[in-house]
Amino acid sequence: MRVNKVRTCADQLLKNKHFREQFEEEYKNLVISEKIAELRHKAHLTQEELAEKIHSTKSAISRYESNNYKGYSLSLLQKIAAACGADLQVSFVRK
Repeated sequence: MRVNKVRTCADQLLKNKHFREQFEEEYKNLVISEKIAELRHKAHLTQEELAEKIHSTKSAISRYESNNYKGYSLSLLQKIAAACGADLQVSFVRK
């Protein structure tokens, strides 16, 4: 018996190498922004309080927590982690 897999629109789009690469890049940004917001919430900090701790502005923290932001640096992420009482860990995952 042969089972047909159900193909979604996303399955079809992800077959395209360029689309898949762009999607993966956007997904990484989304994950980083979500992790920053989650870390801040767990530290019981408002955006303004976090901004003060890292010598920044509330609007900058809002940008960092937006999936549209693409300018993350290690030093920025380390400052955010330290201000929230956390350590930053970076890992490489083989494709």
